[in-house]
Amino acid sequence: MGVMFWLRRFFVVFCIAFALILSAHLLRGHELKFSLSESLLWAMISANIFTASRIYQSRKGVHCALCNDIPGTENG
Repeated sequence: MGVMFWLRRFFVVFCIAFALILSAHLLRGHELKFSLSESLLWAMISANIFTASRIYQSRKGVHCALCNDIPGTENG
């Protein structure tokens, strides 16, 4: 798994986290500017933590059934 794999994974997680956090802020009635800034910050933090933990677990050989990011492993 190269750098492009992890960058792609980071941006997918970032986009999903950003959309969820932004929608939660907007549903709570916060201003758009505040919602955007908070969503960017927390999506970046979340994506960094998720990606770093998956890289660490991948190096240890821990399989994630949801992520399915260790090629060649099958359940069963």
